[in-house]
Amino acid sequence: MTSGVHAAVLAQEAIEALNIRPDGTYVDCTFGRGGHSRLILERLGKGGRLVAIDRDPEAVRVGRAVKDPRFTMLHGAFSQIGEILRGSGIAEADGVLLDIGVSSPQLDDARRGFSFRYDAPLDMRMDPGHGISAAQWLATADEADIREVIRDHGEERFAKQIAAAIVAARARGPVDTTRQLAAIVAEAVPTREPRQDPATRTFQALRIHINQELEELSVVLPQCVALLKTGGRLVVISFHSLEDRIVKRFLRTQAQADALPARLPVRARDLPQPRMRLIGRAQRSNAAEVAANPRARSAVMRVAERTAAVIA
Repeated sequence: MTSGVHAAVLAQEAIEALNIRPDGTYVDCTFGRGGHSRLILERLGKGGRLVAIDRDPEAVRVGRAVKDPRFTMLHGAFSQIGEILRGSGIAEADGVLLDIGVSSPQLDDARRGFSFRYDAPLDMRMDPGHGISAAQWLATADEADIREVIRDHGEERFAKQIAAAIVAARARGPVDTTRQLAAIVAEAVPTREPRQDPATRTFQALRIHINQELEELSVVLPQCVALLKTGGRLVVISFHSLEDRIVKRFLRTQAQADALPARLPVRARDLPQPRMRLIGRAQRSNAAEVAANPRARSAVMRVAERTAAVIA
């Protein structure tokens, strides 16, 4: 298997965190170009199994070229993990990996419209066959909705000015290319952060919204817990504070037992048990990885292990 031009972030750390059993069943929910999957396969024995999921058709094409009887590549959004895996006869897993966000090949392919480094159609869909493009959404969205998305998903302090500028520009003609949008934002933003293009936060916000990335993450996490066997590991790598906040809060909640009414006479052994156990602290890329791959700078990895608690 080849990982192509995409360098999987925190790759070795993620594989160690999965605590792979040679005969286990594992799910890579974000195949990308196969960096993490390749390392998982190296640790699996003949009886092991790895299922990879990705909603990007290009990633699926790369995955389906892998010739390994232990490996299965499936097309779909990871929020549908339960349904997708049932179709492959998998009811439980020993480990699940989520590497959230956009991949380097997606950013580097001008046709996809993720980046303002290239002049291209303003698309931004991870699966171009589903949903509407960023250009289509900007053409019809209310100014208030555009402002809210840019403010909340991009944490952009000039969201009001940018939204107004987009609406004014579209009144003169379609806003449908990456360079066009970047120019509109640059003109609307009065100050620039050092070493950051003024359009960075807006492009990030639109991508997250168009692909419903935060909603997808919130939906998949409880399904992962239900999928895991006792002792199975969930490993999540995020690249944005909004994503990491969702993961952190979810895992913290799962690591706490359900509360019982005060003074209820219950023996200690009968007390509710938490569904997950946190493994270590949040981990970040070291200086060497950041120097080799600047995208790793914002990566945060969190790990939790499934307990024997029964999910109601």
